[in-house]
Amino acid sequence: MQSLSAFNAILMHIFRGLLALGCSAALAQTSGAGADDGARLGTLGQRFLQDALASEPSGALPLRMQVEVGALDPRLQLAPCARVEPYLPPGSRLWGRTRLGLRCVQGRVPWNVFLPVTVKAFGPAWVLRSNVANGAVLRAEDAIEAEVDWAAEPAAVLAKPELWVGQTAARTLMAGQALRQSMVRPPELFGAGAQVKVLAQGPGYAVTADGQALSAGGAGQTVRVRMANGRIVSGVVNGEGAVEVAL
Repeated sequence: MQSLSAFNAILMHIFRGLLALGCSAALAQTSGAGADDGARLGTLGQRFLQDALASEPSGALPLRMQVEVGALDPRLQLAPCARVEPYLPPGSRLWGRTRLGLRCVQGRVPWNVFLPVTVKAFGPAWVLRSNVANGAVLRAEDAIEAEVDWAAEPAAVLAKPELWVGQTAARTLMAGQALRQSMVRPPELFGAGAQVKVLAQGPGYAVTADGQALSAGGAGQTVRVRMANGRIVSGVVNGEGAVEVAL
């Protein structure tokens, strides 16, 4: 599975490639263009992003990238500028719907505008054949492999069957949806109120005790357990259904 952090690193590499192209030569065309710069900058922004993608060596990107650049507000009145610098606004994400900043760094009147950008990343994923009820266990035959836009949603795509087969639906899932991390959870190993083993480990020792689970739990999930003395502890459920607590 391609993680969001790895995906973000790929797109950061693309953005660095955009900056490395050198914007001043191309954007010098806008010098003296006056109030009609909006449409021209949108076209140039699209060209820069496409050139950055095209500059990647064949096979360098694991996903098929596609960038769509929107248009600036046509009512903008931009002063002539000899050099425009693109940048990514703080807090912006480099996938899905985002924006590219453009600021005049060599002109009589400085200005700063934002281009709406949509970054798509097409790759293989598993798409549901039919609706799946909340809590149902997913089977291999429930989904078919297809190409989808990984960047369409924030949650990571579950690109390998072993990541979702045997997991349970975290909510009602609809036919045609690509399986993502937020859509599944581990199958329950115990329910709320069940008696569970609590493994408390510390430097040089390990203690086992019984407790009562305050919620249902599956492998890898964090749950709270009430001990016999009334104390409540939190731990992670292991593959055998015991709750491991680090002290």
